Amino acid sequence: MRSYDLSPLYRSTVGFDRLFSLLDQATSVDNAPTYPPYNIERTADNAYRISIAVAGFAEADLAIESKENALTVRGEKKVAEGTEKREVLHQGIAARAFERRFQLADYVQVTGASLENGLLHIDLVREIPEAKKPRLIPIGAQGAKVIEAKVATKQAA
Repeated sequence: MRSYDLSPLYRSTVGFDRLFSLLDQATSVDNAPTYPPYNIERTADNAYRISIAVAGFAEADLAIESKENALTVRGEKKVAEGTEKREVLHQGIAARAFERRFQLADYVQVTGASLENGLLHIDLVREIPEAKKPRLIPIGAQGAKVIEAKVATKQAA
């Protein structure tokens, strides 16, 4: 796989450090964890759902944290007291601890999470604040009338 050096771009741009860091992360897929598997789907124009396969984990074994533009999902199987140690002849279901991180875009918020049929569903919505939404500015001649009125009053004096 090819490796790209983005350091010349860091020197010639201002304010795009986060963008280039995201590009660096995206190109370094060799170190990316593969467990547990997950899907990301769009459920509406500004709504998304992350589904993570967490077979064998209970709600108490999972933790979801949203901080700034990062979503972290942790899973650690807790051994209940009083359970017997079992001899496993073949273990095909992985129950190892994991930590999966997702980089969220600006204004993406977590709206809920549910655990059903071994899948952890995390619902996300992108809500852009009114101040950041594009506005349509009407073109009118109101400013021109005011200027003409001032000029007319100066000439009359």
